Amino acid sequence: MTIPWPILLIFILIVILFTVFNYSRIENHFVFFPDPLLRDAPQTLRIPYEDVYFMTPDGQKLNGWLFIREKSAPILLLCHGNGGNISYWLDHARMLINQNLNVFMFDYRGYGKSSGKPSEQGLYQDSLAAYDFLIKENGIRGNEIIPYGISLGGAVAIEIARQRTVKSLILEGAFTSSKDMAGSMPLFAIFSSLLPAHYNNLAKIKQIQVPKLIIHGEVDKIVPFKMGQQLYTAAGEPKFFLPVKNAGHNDVPIFGGNAYYQTIAQFARASKI
Repeated sequence: MTIPWPILLIFILIVILFTVFNYSRIENHFVFFPDPLLRDAPQTLRIPYEDVYFMTPDGQKLNGWLFIREKSAPILLLCHGNGGNISYWLDHARMLINQNLNVFMFDYRGYGKSSGKPSEQGLYQDSLAAYDFLIKENGIRGNEIIPYGISLGGAVAIEIARQRTVKSLILEGAFTSSKDMAGSMPLFAIFSSLLPAHYNNLAKIKQIQVPKLIIHGEVDKIVPFKMGQQLYTAAGEPKFFLPVKNAGHNDVPIFGGNAYYQTIAQFARASKI
């Protein structure tokens, strides 16, 4: 049976319009993969920590783990990616702490023990609440805090740097915008030009004045390497770019090795490398 072209075109148009007008819901479905179950606990690190809870302005209760290794050291405000929860990042935190850095890692709404349901604006509120918790409840100064965003967390870290005083900013495997990401996916590429540019990191990074370290795996098949390059190009000075050879999206620390962690630590302490 052959479908007449006018009917086929109408069907295609309906699908496109439905996708565009319902894009936020569809986007959330593809973006967020939270795990409510913690698969590991900080006790395994045998490093002093605090299991903390704090509230967002819209009433969500978020969970985080605070590691203070050295009071005089800067603190990395770790904004993780779109999957799992903070327990997935414990080994990474351990390696950073071993560099004599302090780390505060928290779960967005809907992840781990944090209440609520994730959304773009919700994650921004969560990150600012995490920052404010460090300031108000722990007496940490803004110029000691370094938002460190991994993948989706890059958008979260950039938002903190836009709205709060920070020492510097670290991005790893960050994308330019969700619109650009859609354009790199066969399912959305055809009509990606019609989609809104949510998580618009490329536009926002131009507003960040503090030192920036941008890290990206050279063979990243999830967030193309060129997006890391574009973010670096758009960012103002001072800025630094760390390409990691043979690394994809989730194995940058493995291929980066000790040099990768040392670079992060050196940048964090001095905001230069």
